[in-house]
Parts: sequence; structure tokens; C-alpha cells
Amino acid sequence: MSLIISSPHQHPANSVSRVMLSVVYALIPGCIAHVWFFGPGLLVNMSIAIAAALLTEAWILRLRRRPIKPALYDGSALVTAILFALTLPPLAPWWIPFVGIVFAMIFAKHLYGGLGQNPFNPAMVGYAMLLIAFPQEMTRWSVPQLPELHSLGWLDVLRHSFTGALPTGTGYDALTMATPLDHTKTQIALDQTVQAAHASYKFMGQIAGYGWEWINILFMFGGAWLIVRRIITWHIPAAMLCGLGLFALVAFLSAPATHASPLFHLFSGATMLGAFFIATDPVTAATTTRGRLIYGAGIGVLIYIIRYWGGYPDAVAFSVLLMNMAVPTIDYYTQPRVFGHKG
Repeated sequence: MSLIISSPHQHPANSVSRVMLSVVYALIPGCIAHVWFFGPGLLVNMSIAIAAALLTEAWILRLRRRPIKPALYDGSALVTAILFALTLPPLAPWWIPFVGIVFAMIFAKHLYGGLGQNPFNPAMVGYAMLLIAFPQEMTRWSVPQLPELHSLGWLDVLRHSFTGALPTGTGYDALTMATPLDHTKTQIALDQTVQAAHASYKFMGQIAGYGWEWINILFMFGGAWLIVRRIITWHIPAAMLCGLGLFALVAFLSAPATHASPLFHLFSGATMLGAFFIATDPVTAATTTRGRLIYGAGIGVLIYIIRYWGGYPDAVAFSVLLMNMAVPTIDYYTQPRVFGHKG
């Protein structure tokens, strides 16, 4: 007599911890490029954010009388901390990653019930809070680490992070400057053309800012690997990039003097990080197939609108958070038709 085991017979291929670990692997090439072009500040911010995220997670779970070990081992806090650290300027003081990630873990995750219950992306909530509350610290981006420029080493970055001190004879003006998006936006507001704005930017690359274009390219490849591994689907990244690219293309063709090219928008700032790693958060993104396309396209369109007409140069975080608000409505109106029913 053979034993017949009840269904389901196939176990799920991806657990939460395996998915999170795959995301971390996919982020590594972009992180290496970030450190290569902008120095070790990212790793300092990342270390502080990871430690603070895990400690905050454990503290809140203890207060809620929930099991601590499974939550710490599922990798969700780790991924949130890494994504959050990638949004910060490399020379941010230590309290910036600490305050931001603690705020994100408490107010954007656990006050809603923890993993799977939060309507807003925690990393983007932490970043948005810091950008609004501490704009000076959040807009002081490092210049690329070129041989002809003074580059900060590990000890220099650690000393600056915890004491605010810089090497003797070195000031912020020599180590920081506006991002390509910020510089272009400012110059256009001063009635300069896009071509003149890019010509006056000291670190322009082939299609975007020096370093930024390579970081975005590597995040794009990391995201493509996640799609191949079926960790994420192609719908949200493709829709977001198409939404941003098409709006940028129409504007560029209509007025190239005052609108940057689509490639500049696609490979500047946090575009690829947002498309493949932030907008695709399975908890806060749309869940239906049509809904994912609408959700992703909405983020892309909002990014362009905020970048050109809004007050913030990058806009990925605010666009994601605005579309997070729309997810319940999007999912409600894009539910697939049940077989055997009309409508």
C-alpha cells in the first residue's frame, strides 16, 4: 500500500531570508562602485545603519513581546539598512544614519505591525525625514575620488563621522559639491541651458555624472540578476524606467535647451537603485500584474515631474512614497477577473 501525501507537494523556492540574501548579493557590485568613486564613507554609514537597525528591531520586538531571533535572521532589517545607507552622502555625520534608520524602523515598520504590515517603504521614510529635517547634511555629497584630488582614507572618514574633523588644510568646499541632478536643476533655474550646465559641472561623465553612471549601470545589472532568479518580476522596473524615460524624451525633443536627455535621467541619482531594489519592495508595492505596471509607471512619471518642477533634485524617495499611498486603490481596481464570472 502506497502512502499518498496531501498537497501541496512543491515547497516554495524562496523564503524571506533567501530573498533578502539574494538582494544583498545583487547590491554588491553597485556598492563596490560607490566606494570606488566616492570613498569608504558608504561603508561607515552602512555599518552604523545596520547595527542601529538590528538593535532597534530587537528592542521593539522585546517591547512587543514577539520572538526576536527569527526577525533578526530573516534579513529584512539588514536590507532596509543597506538601502537606506545607499541614499546618504558619504560624509554624513554618524548621527544621520543612526537617527534615520531608527526613525524608519520604529515609525515606518513596527508602528504598523512589523514586516508585511507597513504601507510605506521604511528606507524611503527614513531618507525623506532626514532630507526635510536636515537638508544641509543630506545635500553635502562627496566629489569623486580622483588621483589629482585629495581623497579621504578610512581613518579620515571615521574621524570626520564621529568628530566632524577634516584633515588639516582641507575644507568642505574641496571635498563636497552638488550632484549632477542638483547642479543641472539649479543652472536651468538660472536661465542656463542644459548644455551649459553640464559644461560647467566639473565631473560630468559620458551620459551622466562621473561615477554616478557606473553605479547606476551596476545596480541595473544587479536588478536584472534578481529578475533572472525570479526574486522580482520585470513589471515594476520596466514600467518605472519607461515612465521616466518617455516623459524625459518628450520634454527633451520639445525643448532640448532646457530639458536633459532621457539617458541623463536614467543614469543619474538613485534611478536604477529605485527601479530594481526600492520600488519592487513586495510589501509596499502593488501585487497584481496590471497594478505593478501602473505603480511603476506612476513612480517614473512622478520622478520626472518632481525633478523638473519640484524642489528636490532626485525625487525617487518621494515618488515611491506617493505611489505607496495609491497601492490599495491600484490593487483594488486591477484584480484579475475570477474565472466563470462576468465583469
